[in-house]
Amino acid sequence: MSGLRFLTAGESHGQCLTAIVEGIPAGLSVDIEAINGDLARRQQGYGRGGRMKIETDKAEVTSGIRFGETMGDPITLRIVNKDWQNWTDRMSVFGSEYGDKVTAVRPGHADLTGVLKYNRDDARDILERASARETAARVAVGGLCKEFLAACGIQVVSHVVKIGGVAVDEARINREEIGSGSSELNCYDAVAEEAMKQRIQEAMAQGDTLGGVFEVIVRGAPLGLGSHIQWDQRLDGKLAAAMMAIQAIKGVEIGAGFQCGELPGSEIHDEMFLSQEGHVYRKTNRAGGLEGGMTNGEEIVVRACMKPIPTLMKPLHSVDIAQDKEVLACKERSDVCAVSAASVVGEAMTAIVMAQAVLDKFGGDAMCDLLANMESYRARVQG
Repeated sequence: MSGLRFLTAGESHGQCLTAIVEGIPAGLSVDIEAINGDLARRQQGYGRGGRMKIETDKAEVTSGIRFGETMGDPITLRIVNKDWQNWTDRMSVFGSEYGDKVTAVRPGHADLTGVLKYNRDDARDILERASARETAARVAVGGLCKEFLAACGIQVVSHVVKIGGVAVDEARINREEIGSGSSELNCYDAVAEEAMKQRIQEAMAQGDTLGGVFEVIVRGAPLGLGSHIQWDQRLDGKLAAAMMAIQAIKGVEIGAGFQCGELPGSEIHDEMFLSQEGHVYRKTNRAGGLEGGMTNGEEIVVRACMKPIPTLMKPLHSVDIAQDKEVLACKERSDVCAVSAASVVGEAMTAIVMAQAVLDKFGGDAMCDLLANMESYRARVQG
């Protein structure tokens, strides 16, 4: 079990979202503006809905940090929902029932399965927590973990590579620039981005939604994080699980991914060479930085596929659980496309898993001890 763990709490239209993070070593300097910068990035993006015009997410730290530095105890992060003021009656903690129940459940959402599993008669009891609004808390946790990783010389960045069937051209992307831009779709191919925007406009006009694919890159991770010893210690498995735990994600691949099933081994495996200094290096990175469940010193490359959002302005055919009849699904305020936002969440989840892996490998209750352990290890494996 990793020394780093976290929990989130809160509903989409509740008073706030809260996260408690345990396991960050003492002595880490934290830049709250960097964390809030990630929260702002999560809210932006071409195709986002009206909710993002209401909220201006900022994380408040209520424990675990003093004078800008971690103390080693649990860190509490709180994000206030501004929209709560419009939902105080409908989402009252102890008041009387208020407002119409949501009974026309949506295909592709947790609505129907949730009400049956938890024996509820109002899908709002399910959709409020199932909502991707919860990922704001995870982005705050991921931002904290990115601060930790940066102190260890590790960077996590992302970019969008496909939306609605429109894909980037890798030849037009400078991979060194990924993480430094400010495009509306977090896309580093300007030509593809314009085509993506056009596709989003078309979907909006049709009352439809779009999904896509984003890529997360980890730079500077030392060789040997994770392990081949047991199935649940393999870092690629942990990264895949973290990505699949993001709402609406339906597929994950690492490195060449599914292409590995199409090409022969001679075109997939990364050959090794020796530099003049006697160091092993590779000319390709089709493994995506992971071999045998462990980091191999190359960049880690993880891609995730997000399905179109289930709430459509032209609702799909469904059922009303209160009236036992076929109807059109309910409409909640929603986005047309949130792939760019999902890429920021993907960064956060990747950062959390990578922080766990670093702490598992190097330990230390204080940053000075952990960094000393890392330095000693790097010197040994690099010769």
